[in-house]
Amino acid sequence: MTRAVRFEPRAFRFTGSRCDPVSRTPERPRACDKIGAVKWALLFALAVPAPAAPAEDVFAPLQFLVGDWVGTGGGGPGEGGGEFSFRFDLQNKILVRKSYAEYPAQNGRPASRHDDLTIVYQDSDAKALRAIYFDSENHTIPYSVEAIQGGVRFVSDRVPTEPRYRLIYRQAGDGVVTLDFEIAPPGQPEAFASYIKSRVRRK
Repeated sequence: MTRAVRFEPRAFRFTGSRCDPVSRTPERPRACDKIGAVKWALLFALAVPAPAAPAEDVFAPLQFLVGDWVGTGGGGPGEGGGEFSFRFDLQNKILVRKSYAEYPAQNGRPASRHDDLTIVYQDSDAKALRAIYFDSENHTIPYSVEAIQGGVRFVSDRVPTEPRYRLIYRQAGDGVVTLDFEIAPPGQPEAFASYIKSRVRRK
C-alpha cells in the first residue's frame, strides 16, 4: 500500500538545483542541500509501492499435460483408442480438456465413439483445484484435483447412489504419460477397480 506523504511547500523550495529552506543561513548552504536531498529521496521512496509477491501457479501440477496427446488402449475391459488435449483458456484462468475415444465392436456391441470435455478451475472459496466433466452421454461429474508423486489425480465427489470415478495421469518419460481410469461401485466409494489403462504420447 502506498503511504500518503504530505509535503509542506513552505518548508522547502527549489532555487536552481539547490534546496532553499526558509531557515537556511549563509553559513550552512551544504548542510541545507544534503537535508533537502535526503528528504526528496525519502519522499520518492515512500511514493513507490513495493512490488507484489508473485502469485502461486495453482495449475503447476498439470503443466506437463498441456498439449495434444494420442494413445491406444491396453487390453482392459474398456479398451479403446483416441486422443485428448489440454489447453488454457480465459486468460489462463481455466484449463480445458477435450477428448474422444473410439471403441471397436465387441461382445455383440457395435463400434462406438465417446466425446467429453472437462474444465479445470480454482475454487474461489477453498482455493483448491476442481474440475467439472461433461460428455456425449449426458453425464456431468464434479471432481477434486490433486497433485501426486509424478502426476495428478482427478477423483469424483462421493454420491451414495452413484459410482465414483478416479482418473490418474503420470509422467512416464519424455513426451509419454500413463492414464488409469478407475471406477468404484455405488456404496463402496474407495473400492476402485481398473476400467481403462492407456499409455499416451505427445503429438
